Amino acid sequence: MGQLTASGRDTAYVWVGRDTGGQPDPAAELLCQAGRLLLERPRAELVLTHGPGGRPLVRASDDPAGSVGLPVSVSRTAGLVVVAARRSGAIGVDVERVRPLPALALARRWFPPAELTWLADRPEAGRAVDFLRLWTAKEAVGKALGQGLRGGGLRREMPPPGLPWRPVPGAEALWVGHPELGSDLVLAVAVHATGQVDVEVVQRPGHGVAAVRSASVERTSLPVVVRGNWSSRCSTRGRL
Repeated sequence: MGQLTASGRDTAYVWVGRDTGGQPDPAAELLCQAGRLLLERPRAELVLTHGPGGRPLVRASDDPAGSVGLPVSVSRTAGLVVVAARRSGAIGVDVERVRPLPALALARRWFPPAELTWLADRPEAGRAVDFLRLWTAKEAVGKALGQGLRGGGLRREMPPPGLPWRPVPGAEALWVGHPELGSDLVLAVAVHATGQVDVEVVQRPGHGVAAVRSASVERTSLPVVVRGNWSSRCSTRGRL
C-alpha cells in the first residue's frame, strides 16, 4: 500500500476490503496495515488489543500502556470489511449494503419519534437508504463512545444524514458523517473532535486486501467497533 496523504491535519482514515469469511482475516490484515502506516512501526512490533473503555486499538508491543496507541474501529457487511483509524482520538465506523427493507416499520420499532417523523417525510424511493444512514450513524457513534448500542443506543438521536457533517445532538464534540463509497453502500464515520478532521478513504470497495492504494482518494472536510475480547500480535490468525 502506498503512502498516506500528509496533510498535517487530524485525519480519519478508512480502508475497505473483501471479506470472504476465510483466513487470513482481512480485518486483522487491514488493522495491521493501518498500524504500520500511522504508527510508523514494523507490523511485527504491533499488537491488536483494547484500550480503556473497551475501544479497540493498535499499539506497539513495547508500549503496553498504549500511550501512543492508534484508535481503530471495524465494521462488516456481506462480503466487505471496513476499518477506520485515527491518530488523534476516538473513532467509530459502520457500513451496510443498500437493500430493500421495511424502513418505517423498523424505525417505528427502534428509533425515537423525531427520526420516525423525518424518515416518513422522506421520498419513498430513497427511504431505505435514509434508514440505513441513520442506523449506521448510531452504530458509528456508539463505537466512538466505546459502548456500541448498549443502553438504548438505537434511541440515541442522530442529526439528519448528509453533508455537511453534523454534530450529534446532546453530545459534546461528537460528529458523524457519511463519506461516499458507492451507490450500493452506506458508510458512517464518527469522531470526538473540537477542530477540523479530514476523512480519507484510502482503499475503496473492489480492491483486494493487499491491493495498493487507489490513485483516486476521497478527502472530505469534517468540522470537528469491533467488539469482543482479543489481544494478539499483528498477525492474521483468527477472526476479529
